[in-house]
Amino acid sequence: MGYRLLLDEHVTINKDGQKIQLMGVENWGVGFKSKGDLGKALKGVEDKDFKVLLSHDPSHWEMEVKEHPSKIHLTLSGHTHGMQFGVETPLIRWSPAKYRYPNWAGVAEKAGRFLYVNRGFGFHAFDGRVGIWPEITVIELKKQV
Repeated sequence: MGYRLLLDEHVTINKDGQKIQLMGVENWGVGFKSKGDLGKALKGVEDKDFKVLLSHDPSHWEMEVKEHPSKIHLTLSGHTHGMQFGVETPLIRWSPAKYRYPNWAGVAEKAGRFLYVNRGFGFHAFDGRVGIWPEITVIELKKQV
């Protein structure tokens, strides 16, 4: 279908003389088989490079990525589906997913390192969603001057 899995590796995206290192790791998560090797994905990536990591489970960011010696600027995760149940209004955002994942949806940040957790488009186990809408995210990256 024309896509490439990034299994503990990276590719360089070049555009207009700038580059982004897009990295991917195999599954890494608390309570699941953790095969991902961040060190392998970073091999050959320079510290000064802008890095985007694809890591399925947001607990990887909590446990390894946000404190890693090589600054990974943005991590994109999913996995939680917001447990397909919750309440989201302008005043409250709650799901039982919060009891397992500190960052179960949206943006988290620590020391200039960002995590974005997408709630997904489909479902798992339960054939539906209650209060947690499907999500497709568009992120536009802009270089700060």
